[in-house]
Amino acid sequence: MKVIKLGGELVGERSNEMLFAEIANVAKLEPVVLIHGGGDEVTYIAERLGVRQKFVTSSSGIESRYTDEETIKVYSMVMSGLISKRIALKLLKQGLRPFCITGIDGLCVMAERKKRLLIKEGDRKFFIEGGFTGVIKNVDVKVFNMLIEGGFIPIVSPVAIGIEGEMLNVDSDRMASAIASAMKADHLIFLTNVDGVYVDGKLIEELDANEIEKIMERIGQGMKMKLLASMQALRNGTKKVIIANGFAEDLNLSNLEYMSKKTILTPC
Repeated sequence: MKVIKLGGELVGERSNEMLFAEIANVAKLEPVVLIHGGGDEVTYIAERLGVRQKFVTSSSGIESRYTDEETIKVYSMVMSGLISKRIALKLLKQGLRPFCITGIDGLCVMAERKKRLLIKEGDRKFFIEGGFTGVIKNVDVKVFNMLIEGGFIPIVSPVAIGIEGEMLNVDSDRMASAIASAMKADHLIFLTNVDGVYVDGKLIEELDANEIEKIMERIGQGMKMKLLASMQALRNGTKKVIIANGFAEDLNLSNLEYMSKKTILTPC
C-alpha cells in the first residue's frame, strides 16, 4: 500500500489535474491513504479573518506555526473543510470514492499537547506556552482499513484529538509518517513543488536513514520536517520513502523509481 502526502502547493485552487489522474491510477491497483498540507492557505484565510499568525523556530532549527486557541479553529476549518473537500472533488472526477476525515474522527490519531515549546530568536533560547500543537502518540488503523475495505480512499487532514479531548495541530508531514508506520506501508510518498532533496544545489537521488542526520544543516527549511518524518517512518517499518515533484511532467505514482528526478530514502 501507499501513503501519499500532498504538499499545500498541490492542493490549491489551481491544482494539477494530472496528479489526481495519477492518484486514481494507483488507487485502482492498491490501497492508498492521502494526507494533505495547506499551511499557506491557512495563513491567508486566518489573516483575512483578523487572526494574526505567528511562526517560531525550535531549538533544533525547525520553523513552525504557533497554534494558539484562535488559530486552531481556523486551522481545522481550512484543513478539514475547504482543502480536504477540494481534494475530494478532484478525486470524484476521477471515479474514486473519497472520504474526508481528521484524526479526531473515530479517535484514529491521538496526540499529546505540548505544554511548552523551547524556541530560539537569534542567540536567545527560551520557553513559551505550548498552544494547541501536539505530538502523535497513537494511530488506530481500524478506521483506515474499514474505509479501504469499503472501497473508499481516505483523505486525512492534519488535525488530531488530544488526550485531554482538545483539537490539535500535528503537522501534515508527521501525520503522514505516523500513518505510514502504523499501516506498515510499502511506500510513503511526499509530493511537493521541488524535485527532491537538494544539498549544495545538487539533487540527492538516494539516502538512507543514517545519512539523513548528516545533511540536516545543509538543506532548506521546507525540507527539514520531511526528512525528520521520513527517518521516523523508515525506522518504524516503512520500506521506502520517496520525495518528488507533484508537478513533474513524467510523474508516475505507479513507478516513481523511473521518474527522472526524485529522492529515494531507504532504511539503514
